[in-house]
Amino acid sequence: MSVGSHVSVLLKEAVEALAVRTDGVYVDATFGRGGHSREILARLGPSGRLVALDCDPAAVAAGRAIADSRFTLAHSAFGRLDAVLDELGIGSVDGVLLDIGVSSPQLDTPERGMSFRFDAPLDMRMDTSRGETAAEFLAQAEQQEIERVIRDYGEERFAHAIAKAIVAARTQHGITGTGQLAALVAKAVRTREPGQHPATRCFQALRIHVNRELEELSLVLPQCVKRLAPGGRMAVISFHSLEDRIVKRFMRDESRPPRLPSRLPIRAADLPPPKLRLVGKPVYAGDEEVAANPRARSAVMRVAERA
Repeated sequence: MSVGSHVSVLLKEAVEALAVRTDGVYVDATFGRGGHSREILARLGPSGRLVALDCDPAAVAAGRAIADSRFTLAHSAFGRLDAVLDELGIGSVDGVLLDIGVSSPQLDTPERGMSFRFDAPLDMRMDTSRGETAAEFLAQAEQQEIERVIRDYGEERFAHAIAKAIVAARTQHGITGTGQLAALVAKAVRTREPGQHPATRCFQALRIHVNRELEELSLVLPQCVKRLAPGGRMAVISFHSLEDRIVKRFMRDESRPPRLPSRLPIRAADLPPPKLRLVGKPVYAGDEEVAANPRARSAVMRVAERA
């Protein structure tokens, strides 16, 4: 795979899960390099419509290659799904696809600063046009806040030692490069799983924090339900346990009747019906896809349908 290329994970499975109607309106809330969007467009008829979102200016620039009157691409975080559809005058939609997490071009482009494989500026922003970089966060945050981010978002048991080392190091010199941070973390982490770089969890945590990834996910899921027409589907692909936990709990809760106090004199038949129906079991990448694209190994897709 060349630098800057991107292979959409669970490509066929995700688009098939949407059960695309030729005249439907769909949202690809994480455009990336357009693999899923192109597959959806291939299944739409002349009256169909696809709206795509991406917060990465490089992804938006790549999307300009799709010259199709049925296609609209907005430079936006997916947490603004409601606002984008309002701006376009779109009410309900027939399907929403979310492919959560970092893309291959973002990981493989050194200057994005998301990987310790390259020595580059410590940026980590998906939207390079706005927001605080990872270097700026580490330069200003209290030790306790740095520790919380690394512990909660990286599930890193050495979060305290790493945060302490970062604060000690920044008093002597700024932490501005990925190589500098990776070396510092490697000294602070006493043991690590075989085959995993000591800085893996720390880099994941900082990326999630800088991009508000879990907050954006929690924001967009209710918006998807609100916008889906009856029978419309949402398919969400996650790549690590924190994301998948949010998706799993949300879909589970929305597929059950509301919980009321046990002594309330209301019959079960009188309760509002659930908003979602779960569709099938979680879907994972097969051996062939993982062999061709190792990053697919951790992917899991969950699908639900608007009741």
